[in-house]
Amino acid sequence: MLNLTPAQRSELRAEAHGLSPIVLIGEAGLTPAVMKEIDAGLNSHGLIKVRVFGDEREVRIQYYEQICSELRAAPVQHIGKLLVLYRPQKEVEKERSATRGKGMREVTIVKPSGIKKPTVTKVMVKGNERVTFGGNIKRAKVRQTSKKKRALGE
Repeated sequence: MLNLTPAQRSELRAEAHGLSPIVLIGEAGLTPAVMKEIDAGLNSHGLIKVRVFGDEREVRIQYYEQICSELRAAPVQHIGKLLVLYRPQKEVEKERSATRGKGMREVTIVKPSGIKKPTVTKVMVKGNERVTFGGNIKRAKVRQTSKKKRALGE
């Protein structure tokens, strides 16, 4: 189980306020499939909410402790039937997401052609290009500067 300082826990609670629960624990309890989904959620998001259906508080606390110990997650908050869990994301995933949006990317263009099947083409698009609704590729325009800035020479 991961330990957090009160300041870290407070920040994570504030960050989790706007989140919706991504895993629901029903009457079957904490099955291996539910644990797998919680693990996948922690891998992809880092901070997740889990909703537990059931009126027994002791059972919810038991689930909370079991999830944190088995998945090496930090307990952030247990309020009512909601459990908030945190596990830091791995560095490899952060690096991959940091490079997203740069360079070339592959885009699939589907053009309807009347009665026949639509034509599907895969095209490599640069970072400053976009695909229009008609399937054409357009380069992003240079942003215009205001007359005042042009007069000042900026």
